[in-house]
Amino acid sequence: MIFATQETVRDGAQQAAERPKPRANGTIVKIKSAAFQGIEAVPIEVEVDGTRGLASLQIVGLPDKAVNEAKERVRTAIENSGYDFPVQRLTINLAPADLRKEGASFDLPIAVGLLAVSNQIDADVASRYAVLGELALDGRVRAVAGVLPMVFELLRRRYKGIIVPEGNAIEAGVVDGIEIYPVSHLSEVVGFLNGSYAIEPYRTDVASYFASDKTPQVPDFSDVKGQESVKRAIVIAAAGGHNLLMVGNPGVGKSMIAQRIPGILPDLTIQEALATTKVYSIAGKLSREQPLVTTRPFRSPHHTISDAGLVGGGTTPRPGEVSLGHNGVLFLDELPEFNRKTLEVMRQPLEDGVVTISRATGAVTFPAQVMLVAAMNPCPCGYLGHPHRRCLDTPRQIAAYRNRISGPLLDRIDIHIEVAAVDYRQLGSNDRTTDTATMARQVAQARAIQQKRFAGMAVSCNARMSDRMLQKFVELDAESRRLLEHAMETLSMSPRAYTRIKKLSRTIADLAGSERVTTEHLLEAIGYRALDRANA
Repeated sequence: MIFATQETVRDGAQQAAERPKPRANGTIVKIKSAAFQGIEAVPIEVEVDGTRGLASLQIVGLPDKAVNEAKERVRTAIENSGYDFPVQRLTINLAPADLRKEGASFDLPIAVGLLAVSNQIDADVASRYAVLGELALDGRVRAVAGVLPMVFELLRRRYKGIIVPEGNAIEAGVVDGIEIYPVSHLSEVVGFLNGSYAIEPYRTDVASYFASDKTPQVPDFSDVKGQESVKRAIVIAAAGGHNLLMVGNPGVGKSMIAQRIPGILPDLTIQEALATTKVYSIAGKLSREQPLVTTRPFRSPHHTISDAGLVGGGTTPRPGEVSLGHNGVLFLDELPEFNRKTLEVMRQPLEDGVVTISRATGAVTFPAQVMLVAAMNPCPCGYLGHPHRRCLDTPRQIAAYRNRISGPLLDRIDIHIEVAAVDYRQLGSNDRTTDTATMARQVAQARAIQQKRFAGMAVSCNARMSDRMLQKFVELDAESRRLLEHAMETLSMSPRAYTRIKKLSRTIADLAGSERVTTEHLLEAIGYRALDRANA
């Protein structure tokens, strides 16, 4: 990172050696900026007015505490950088006034406005750029959260250039069509706007981040011994973007299997990577080492997580784990141990692919198109059905344990698969097992079929098909319809489970390279409703 040297500070002091005359009363300086709201951003105009009178500084326009504290940060940063803080009656308005302003990203535009209103910066030049950044007391410019969605919005508004903290340069530079000017110190901003300091526009080489090999980060499925039927279910789930629940005794490898799923999912497209990166930008989880999310996220929150931590929320709504897993995998281990109320808030994200959080000031929406992978024991002690250990739970205890997961939530999980205990001889065997590369090829072939099928539609996989698409792409013959109707009556399944089975059978047909869904595909899809069979 480039920090301001003593020379740049002295240069700033030299520029401020002769105190400028205040601008005439009624003259207002306007500096462009932005703020994020949910996953999107809104343009903000920082209006600075300096008039003769008792020296004071007031910030209006619904600022939160962090914005109000900018008064002292900006004052100290300006003086420590060698410039004069205006001795005037100063009013700063953050427009639009009816939108609450949060965070420290307005420090730099406020400082620019104050220096412009006191003629230490060319106000006309300053008004041509949007400005984002937090100020340290010594004048350094610190990185802020949410820069990527702000840059996208400013581009949409046809702004030509944005001054951003150097720590956000790589993140902002992924957006094509707008000039990004990274700065590390307030003196660099002043010099740039006054024409005495040159800054080259920054451009991020997005292709280089995608070109780097990320495969070694994900362990291989060849390490999983003796679970070929489970691997088949995993391939189906990944091929169609279906939700999956694994039920098995402790130690059979449920977590081990889940951790390997990102390795068989298709690579992120640039559009998906940018959409996911926007979420991480707002959450403040990007860094210089990870300025762009190029691999599918894998999120695994602990079962003690709160509602807001899982789906997002808080006084100032922020994305939760389900949104941080957007375009990736959300793994919920020990599913019945999660608070039932917390699990219930998952229902809307799993159905709609978005999270909507309503507050008195309005509603915000975060994306949440995740592949849910969950794991649980078959009973409270965990040993129901174990070949060598005895289950100590009563039928009532087992029923109460499973009822911690509501029927509506269970309906939204397409595949219920039993993970059996593996004999120790299989664990030590050198026999070849299905590896990640083989499973990934199968998934890629099925996804290619779906990509062609859904060309021009706002759908990328079978699990996201609408009811109209389902009628068009899953046509059942008379025998298949009778089979599905019999299963519905026998297992007392809901209409939602009915549509989930049809979507799942479409994915199984895609893996087989079949244009039509046959009875064979439907039978396999019905077979993956293990908990429906157990409760029938």
